Amino acid sequence: MPQGYLAVARVVSPHGLQGEVRCQLLTDFPERFTRTRELFADSGQRRLSVERARLQRGGVILKLAGFDSRSAIEPLIGKELLIPDSEAVRLPTDTYFWHQIVGLRVQTVAGEELGTVREILRTGANDVYVVKGEKAREVLIPAVADVVLEIDLERGVILIEPMEGLLG
Repeated sequence: MPQGYLAVARVVSPHGLQGEVRCQLLTDFPERFTRTRELFADSGQRRLSVERARLQRGGVILKLAGFDSRSAIEPLIGKELLIPDSEAVRLPTDTYFWHQIVGLRVQTVAGEELGTVREILRTGANDVYVVKGEKAREVLIPAVADVVLEIDLERGVILIEPMEGLLG
């Protein structure tokens, strides 16, 4: 992800014959597309004007200016659509974007280093941090208040209290 941008969608396929694109949502705030008039692609190097947007079946259909056929859309397939950080939704205290969590080191309250957060899984009840250690050991940490005690972005550390059986 280029610094200064957040991914909000990924182009999946053309939609129809008039240059619309079907996109996978990469945001928890899909309503943003009702007011977003500009997106970026190619690591922020390419500016795209949004003519219209509509939410559909867990995704978003976009009509981008200058893309008027299925073939014009082809080069965008698979690309992430970005917004500047300055346009990000303001989150409540102690709530974080995934890109802020991925890459943080995870330590137990006893001082054991477990590794770094490599990805986040969305489950029905709560997110799960996939943590990989130096010895290729993978630990799944439920992102719940009883386990995750502190997230310190400045130090780059998540402090956890492992529940029974979590660490094997």
